[in-house]
Amino acid sequence: MSKRVRTAVFPVAGLGTRFLPATKAMPKEMLTVVDRPLIQYAVDEAREAGIEHFVFVTGRNKGVIEDHFDKQFELEATLEARGKSAALEELQQDLPSAGRTSFTRQQEPLGLGHAVWCARDIVGDQPFALLLPDMIFQAKPGVLKQMMDAYEERAGNIIGVEECAWEDVSSYGVVVRGDGPDQGFAINGMVEKPKRDEAPSNLFISGRYILQPEIFALLAEQTRGAGDEIQLTDAMQTLMDQQRFTGVKYEGKVYDCGSKLGFLTANVVFALDRPDIRPGFVEELRKLDLEDQL
Repeated sequence: MSKRVRTAVFPVAGLGTRFLPATKAMPKEMLTVVDRPLIQYAVDEAREAGIEHFVFVTGRNKGVIEDHFDKQFELEATLEARGKSAALEELQQDLPSAGRTSFTRQQEPLGLGHAVWCARDIVGDQPFALLLPDMIFQAKPGVLKQMMDAYEERAGNIIGVEECAWEDVSSYGVVVRGDGPDQGFAINGMVEKPKRDEAPSNLFISGRYILQPEIFALLAEQTRGAGDEIQLTDAMQTLMDQQRFTGVKYEGKVYDCGSKLGFLTANVVFALDRPDIRPGFVEELRKLDLEDQL
């Protein structure tokens, strides 16, 4: 029997340099797609998948993330006094219950692998989910929920993947696909940013993982790789020699909100998906008469 995945790790210590000056004083994870911060989308996805403990690996100037997942008595009292029950209920639904969040610091920007390692004592000897908040998904059910279904069947380590155009494979880490259906196939290797004619597939790793705790010991010994950082992919390659890795080609689409183009596209897509916003938004788009610019 595989251990149940109850904990999720969210690396939120990045500097957000691609969004300066907006992120000079505000964490990039608090940038909003429509009316919700990026980090809220990731937490909501984790909750849907059954996650009970939310671990945030933060850095300096990230205190507002902790505040976001705390109660704000003055705001809630004001909303209640003004009869804005819908807004109050939404605020309360967004909050994990008391004692369900933990925060730890990554004192140096040493990469994703190092950020994950910083959560080792909180996670302990348990499997955990890893969600990169920059990547948000339009998927029903959520991507992590789809991955949890595969985990219940196959255990081990699970990686969420999506197809990209072959000409774009050099921008991503891609997997070597083995046997099995889209909902759970063997991963036989990973290649970071391959040339198009050398890529083993066009299935790219899209920021959602379920990992076994043995990854922590490997990260502790992992030498620095690309960018002089501790790379999670390098440690996963080593763990692959010891444990099963399964890929899930999920139903849905990812938007990389770590880039300006992905962020702007996500705002349009998610706004059009909102029944309360779509009619007015479509009308405003029509007024812009964008045909001459496209």
